[in-house]
Amino acid sequence: LLLSQNVHTREQIETLLREGQLGELRARLGSRMAFGTAGLRAPMGAGFALINDLTVIQSTQGMYRYLERRFPDLERRGVVVGYDTRGAVASSCSSKRLAKLTAAVLLSKGVPVYLFSTYVPTPFVPYGVKILGAAAGVMITASHNPKEDNGYKVYWENGAQIASPHDKEILRCIEDSMEPWTDSWKENLADSSALCSDPLQHVCRQYMEDLKLLCFHREINAETPMKFVHTAFHGVGHAYVHQAFQVFGFPPPIPVPEQKDPDPEFSTVSCPNPEEGASVLKLALRLAEKEGASVVLATDPDADRLAVAEQYEKGQWKVFTGNELAALLGWWMLSNWRQRHTDPADLDRVYMLATTVSSKILQTIADKEGFHFQETLPGFKWIGNIIKELTDKGKEVLFAFEESIGFMCGTSVLDKDGVSAAVVVAEMAAYLETKNLTMSQQLANIYEIYGFHISKTSYVVCHDPATVKRIFTRLRNFGGQGQYPRACGGYDITHVRDVTTGYDSSQHDHKSVLPVTKSSQMITFTFQNGIMATLRASGTEPKIKHYAEFCAAPGKSDVSSLKQELCRLTDALVEDFLEPDKNNLKRHSV
Repeated sequence: LLLSQNVHTREQIETLLREGQLGELRARLGSRMAFGTAGLRAPMGAGFALINDLTVIQSTQGMYRYLERRFPDLERRGVVVGYDTRGAVASSCSSKRLAKLTAAVLLSKGVPVYLFSTYVPTPFVPYGVKILGAAAGVMITASHNPKEDNGYKVYWENGAQIASPHDKEILRCIEDSMEPWTDSWKENLADSSALCSDPLQHVCRQYMEDLKLLCFHREINAETPMKFVHTAFHGVGHAYVHQAFQVFGFPPPIPVPEQKDPDPEFSTVSCPNPEEGASVLKLALRLAEKEGASVVLATDPDADRLAVAEQYEKGQWKVFTGNELAALLGWWMLSNWRQRHTDPADLDRVYMLATTVSSKILQTIADKEGFHFQETLPGFKWIGNIIKELTDKGKEVLFAFEESIGFMCGTSVLDKDGVSAAVVVAEMAAYLETKNLTMSQQLANIYEIYGFHISKTSYVVCHDPATVKRIFTRLRNFGGQGQYPRACGGYDITHVRDVTTGYDSSQHDHKSVLPVTKSSQMITFTFQNGIMATLRASGTEPKIKHYAEFCAAPGKSDVSSLKQELCRLTDALVEDFLEPDKNNLKRHSV
């Protein structure tokens, strides 16, 4: 109450105080947000644990203090600030307002700010940092989260999301910068300051120019009879995907009229996450059938992720999983690279990456074809920083992904990018059409060559952090103190990796090769039948996610039996290890 000037959030705290809701007050004021896999993310509302004017000002003040220490030329390089289309009337916390407050903090200290004049895809911020030579970037977005949420995503000078130690150091600086500076509340400072400029036209023009590097068959694109439907999910993607199609020589995709314009209420979908599949793609699929379009492209509200559906017979659609799309995109990027590089020795400098909870299909392809594969912890902050290290050493990264429909084609943007992925998928589909192949058929061809990689991903909802901690503590002491489970549902476990503690039974020294992440919960089990399964607490949502994959040898065609075994094991994993009924967890299937 002493620090905030937002009357709406002050009223929320005063009401809770008046009504004696001490538990709610404790939840809102007793802790601060921490940087997760996608920066700071929480519901919009009053309190230090939520996204609001005050916490964004405090976060930016802390970030400024850290940047000031790290960059002597900060007042020359500046910071890029972007935002999506979210907003909460009850707390007056629109993304645009929070972005302008972010800018005000920096401008008040003499730091130049590149503030986008309108909403942009999240990838434009890291791309802007890169081409403008800025010291850092901030994107106000909660991506595909529920409408009540918002977030504060920070990028470092290399164009990748901040990782350790920067995230921890910024949090320390935030704790030392709790009281807002006088000019930090001047929301309209960005409108009058000579230090504030709009990078929109420059960034968009250069982004579209760099996008041409991913276009391999412009003639096919211009002549294809295929039609594509695009839905922006009430977010920022519509205009930018249309521009990307133009760059590739395509006619514009058919927009879903009810979903092409920004709507912070996400009024036509049950949740703004295209990863949920056909249930949230109904309008797009219906329009595609009406227009005779065989492919639907769905960017999430901040356009950094992409879902794809393909019609395989009238009224029947296949919605690809993130792992399936990655198999197709990995094959596509490698195939086109090979057209331009005939010397097999060049493969030695080629890399692809994926997060550890994603399919191992790229690793399998790499083993057979001779390029390098690298695995990372979940989150593109890990992928982006490793890719920067690789490219600085002269390596070439063709593709990277995470199973939650996040894809990075090329290295122009060191983060997942739904805009570029959408048009690359369209070109791949148009090319396959000239070979009388659908994407589904090509996926089957890939699995025929490299072996079926059958994955199952789902989650349970858990709003209580203490319950999450209790579940994972139980797994670490399942058979006694420090003893992990040895079997699940009748399936023997051969190895356990726990990146929260740094334990890996498959290593000679029992130490995890992946970095230890004490602040997050994640345990991976390798089963005797070859299935790998991971339990992980989400870094952006109140979920415990579970991932499982069966990697079959090439030529093994009894897919139905493999799927049945995978389902049996994942069902046992949920029931025995997560105990949904006992722990009051809500089941959900993707």
